[in-house]
Amino acid sequence: MSATTLPALKDPRRYFEAIDTKRSDEATSPPVCLYLEVTNRCNLLCETCPRTFEELEKPADLSWELFTRIVDQVPNIARVVLHGVGEPMLHKDLFRMVRYLKDRGTYVLFNTNGTLLNPKKFQAMVDSGLDELRVSLDAADRESYKRVRGKDYFDRIVRDVGKFTAFTAKIEGPTPRVSLWLTGLKETVDQLPQFVKLSAEMGVREVHLQRLVFDDAGFGLARAELSLFESTREEESRAIEAAIALGRSLGVELDASGATEPGLSLKRSEDDKPWATCRRPWSLMYFTAHGRALPCCIAPFSARGYENYTLGDATQQTLQEIWNSPAYRDFRSNLLGDAPPKPCQGCGLRWSL
Repeated sequence: MSATTLPALKDPRRYFEAIDTKRSDEATSPPVCLYLEVTNRCNLLCETCPRTFEELEKPADLSWELFTRIVDQVPNIARVVLHGVGEPMLHKDLFRMVRYLKDRGTYVLFNTNGTLLNPKKFQAMVDSGLDELRVSLDAADRESYKRVRGKDYFDRIVRDVGKFTAFTAKIEGPTPRVSLWLTGLKETVDQLPQFVKLSAEMGVREVHLQRLVFDDAGFGLARAELSLFESTREEESRAIEAAIALGRSLGVELDASGATEPGLSLKRSEDDKPWATCRRPWSLMYFTAHGRALPCCIAPFSARGYENYTLGDATQQTLQEIWNSPAYRDFRSNLLGDAPPKPCQGCGLRWSL
C-alpha cells in the first residue's frame, strides 16, 4: 500500500484535493495522511476531553513495533499526525518516531498541551525534523486555564513555549512551526484578543480557534450550550473581529480549525447534508495506541463507545485489508447517504484538521 507524496503544505484541504472526488463505498486511492495516537495517557484533566470522564481504552503507548508496522505499509505517506486522545510528549520514543518519518520525506506534526516542553527537549525536537508543533493552551489567563484544563500549568507553558520560540529564532531553525490553539467555548471566546496578544508575546505568530466537539449527552464543558457553533452572540463576534484586527497589527495570523476564517467556521454549511462533504474516510486513517482503526480524530469526542465505530485492527490486519474492509465500506456508504454514522452527524469538513 503506497501513496503519492504530496508537498508539505500548510492548508490541509490541499491534501484532500488528491483524493478522487467520485467517492463511493470503495476507496480507489490509498490514504495520504495517518493519525497515530502515540499514547492515550495524559497528565491533564481537561473539561473538554472525553478521557477525563471515562476510560476509552486501557492506558497504553503505541509500541515501536506497531508504529513501524503501520507506517512501513505506506512508505510514501504524505502527512502523519502523532496525536490522538492523550499527550504525545509522554511517549519516550516520540522524537525517534518523528525522525523515522522525516527520513522518508513525510510532513509530521503533533498537538501538545505544552506541559512537558522544557528546555532539555528543545534541541531533540529541532533535530527530529518536526514540521509543526501545535500547543493547545485554551485560555489567556491562569484562572481560566485551570477551569478548562483541570490543573495549574498556565505560567509554565507560557514560559517554556516562549523559551522555545526564542531558541529556534536564535539558531535560525526553520522548523517546527509553532501555533497556539484555543477551543471555541462561550467561557473563553471573549479572551481571544488577549490570547492573540499573549501569542505575540510568546513569539508565536499563528493562532487557531478550534471548534468544540461534543456528543448528545455532553460532558464537562463539552456541552451544546457552551458551544459557539450556530449560536455566536454579538459580543462574541466582536471578540473574534477584534482579535483578527489585533493579530494583523501584531503580525499574528488568526484562523479557525480547518484553515477557515473564524466567523465562517462557526456557521452551518448551506448544504442540507454537511457531513457528505467530508473526505476523511477516503484520505486518512486513524489508529489508537492499541492499533484500533477509527474513522478520524473527531470521532472519540462526538460519539461514545469505540466498539460502535471501530473499522479494523492494525495488530491483526494489514492497512490494505482495513482500508476497503466491509466495515470501512459500510461507513463510507452511510456517510454519503441520509443517515450518516453517529460520529459524523454533527460534523463537517471544516471543523478540525
